[in-house]
Amino acid sequence: MNEPRIKSIDYSLYYGEFQALRNITVDIPRNRITAIIGPSGCGKSTFLRSFNRMNELIPSVRTEGRVLLDGENIFEQEVVNLRKKIGMVFQRPNPFPKSIFDNVAYGPRIHGRKDKSNLARIVETSLKSSALWEEVKDDLGRSALSLSGGQQQRLCIARALAVEPEVILMDEPASALDPVATLRIEELITTLKENYTIVIVTHNMQQAARVSDYTAFLLTDEARAGNLVEFGPTKEIFTTPKDKRTEDYISGRFG
Repeated sequence: MNEPRIKSIDYSLYYGEFQALRNITVDIPRNRITAIIGPSGCGKSTFLRSFNRMNELIPSVRTEGRVLLDGENIFEQEVVNLRKKIGMVFQRPNPFPKSIFDNVAYGPRIHGRKDKSNLARIVETSLKSSALWEEVKDDLGRSALSLSGGQQQRLCIARALAVEPEVILMDEPASALDPVATLRIEELITTLKENYTIVIVTHNMQQAARVSDYTAFLLTDEARAGNLVEFGPTKEIFTTPKDKRTEDYISGRFG
């Protein structure tokens, strides 16, 4: 594996006195899809949100250890610039109550892109990258809220892509969608890894097996803190796991 895009080193996170993550060390490879799996409450989303410092929106949060992006400590970076590099797609589609065009152009405008022709190019490129352009290109002034759930989620992916990130975090991006829309999102994720490093949280074992190249399995310890049990190529994790707890979880014996 090449030099990792993201690296956590003895990383722990606390909500007040409660420890949610304990001493997690993992290398997330560039231009690959890494899935984070584990039972409810094991810290998957908390770990994912650590990478773009979303957890800092909660007042009682504190961290120990380091998280590196391309070798640089993310906690020493300006948070707005960090979130430009690391985009996020949430569990439920959350388009702004604006037009399709304005949803995608929102981020570039915030970062100072004002030229109309330049914004139009960014919007088109982003919608093409999210496999939505052909469905909406003739009506970009339409409200984003009028799109179907699957289309809204692809719009949110386009919105994340519009600021030209290096990493895309996805927190169960298909859990609120029907099977057909889920398949579209999975196909899209697979094509995006050519240009982006993707980290996805999923409860769906089949989805993790289908789309990811690497898998991290988290599990809580006796104190309810999330620990990294095992990390490796997805094929190995799902066929020949090294830890009995991984095997038990993947085979459905618990969780």
